[in-house]
Amino acid sequence: MGIWQERSKRKPSGGKYHKYRDKRKFSMAKYDIKLKVAAEEKRKKIRTMGGNFKTKLITGTFANVVDPKTKKIKKVKIMDVIESPSSRHYARMNVITKGAILETEEGTARVTNSPGKEGMINAVMIERKAPAPKKKTRKKAK
Repeated sequence: MGIWQERSKRKPSGGKYHKYRDKRKFSMAKYDIKLKVAAEEKRKKIRTMGGNFKTKLITGTFANVVDPKTKKIKKVKIMDVIESPSSRHYARMNVITKGAILETEEGTARVTNSPGKEGMINAVMIERKAPAPKKKTRKKAK
């Protein structure tokens, strides 16, 4: 059984619309995939109209992050989801959506694409982490 995206069966007045055709496969909707942060990346290929394919990302580990100062792109590991504009609960569940703020190894970044639909995570660096200070080591006296 699937989800059907068709018009309502009732008119605004309450009367019934009469069916003019049977159900068609292209009228079926797809289940929403919520992209989560995980240790291993998982992708799913979905057939679309005309025999084309879309690659959907189910779990993600890395993001392509652009640093606006240096204008360089780097593949960075995602640590956590800090904030999500879609739902405040998504941050707790580690669900990545467009506009979500991620904590990465390099610093915080904002997601600029719809990663569940496009099969990859693109982001822009917001705040860069300062490099850890080097510890001075003392040599033991002999």
